[in-house]
Amino acid sequence: MSRPQALVLTGSLGMGHHVVTEVVADSLEQMGWSTGVFDCMSMLGRLSGKTGDWVFRRITATPTLYDGVHFSHFRTGSRLAALVDWGATKRLVPALADHLAREPADLLVSTFATGASAIAKLASDTRVTRPPATVALCTDVCMHSLWVREGTHLFLVTSEAAAASVRRYVPRAPIAIVPAPVRPEFHRAPTQAEARATLGIGDEARCALVMGGGWGLGPLAETAEALADQGVVVLVVAGHNEQLALVLDQVARRQPRVVPYRFTDQIPNLMAAADLVLTTPGATTCSEARVMNRPLLLLDVMPGHGRDNVQHELELGQADVCDADPQRLVQCALGALERSAPPGASRPGADRFAEEFAKALAMIGVFPSVPDSELRSPGAATDPAHTPEEVN
Repeated sequence: MSRPQALVLTGSLGMGHHVVTEVVADSLEQMGWSTGVFDCMSMLGRLSGKTGDWVFRRITATPTLYDGVHFSHFRTGSRLAALVDWGATKRLVPALADHLAREPADLLVSTFATGASAIAKLASDTRVTRPPATVALCTDVCMHSLWVREGTHLFLVTSEAAAASVRRYVPRAPIAIVPAPVRPEFHRAPTQAEARATLGIGDEARCALVMGGGWGLGPLAETAEALADQGVVVLVVAGHNEQLALVLDQVARRQPRVVPYRFTDQIPNLMAAADLVLTTPGATTCSEARVMNRPLLLLDVMPGHGRDNVQHELELGQADVCDADPQRLVQCALGALERSAPPGASRPGADRFAEEFAKALAMIGVFPSVPDSELRSPGAATDPAHTPEEVN
């Protein structure tokens, strides 16, 4: 029996969308799907994609501007939001339709707001002769208006608050609450002692992991150096921010307790070694830290959806927040380190997202092509006791 085809839509703005896409694609493969990935930004064309990335970076760098756009327009679904959506999807929908004409798919899953809007609009596109099932997955605590469209078969969210945000726009939307998608390497990360042994960090040392997302946001260099001056070993990640990486190299030469990294796949090991994770309020990184039982200190530097996520993480507990003033940030970090208890083991259940994802797909009649007995994450879709939490 041939495998059904799934296509996962992502967007190259930061790293969060790609990480979630990776987990979704792996989960679908576990269920028996053949899976491809479609980058919405690249499908807009090289110039448009780069322009979109530049615009997003510029408006997020001006908090009052992005807060205004997010809360007054994207949140309310204003005419400006509709114009932004039209400007992106007028090119994305035809590009996606052409892709599906060449490579038909049975299921579309979008982890990106513009992609979510596009897959909903495909149903009325005459070029799509066999419309696939459509799913929008958002890990933020609130979906804004660009995420939510009539015609989407299923919305996947990670909290009751996020479910309520969907119903704001589509009151009878089909919704399932699933665990946050976290890469399996965080579930099977080494113990703190093992991680520190590989990094050459003493068992008794205070250690903080400092990150600012893929863009390296926030006063990371100043904070890292000031924390190291207080005796803390600081593992600091610049991500794709090359200018920050060069500054961190200079800091490390002055202060050997600062250990700099550029973009790295060693985050599970670094997080395992740390007593505290100081980071921006990206849902992906916060979920990874929680899986590994590491307390969070959130940098309040991401406006818009970042403000929403900060409040949600604080409510979940084991988290503090501070603004971007380096002196206050260092004092908050030192206080959090003093309060932190020795971390426990990573939480079990690397496959829990895949399991609940499979059950949620079954709710809309989308099933894998292999027997349940062959799945790593079986989901008894016809048994009400095994139905994921559904919100209608």
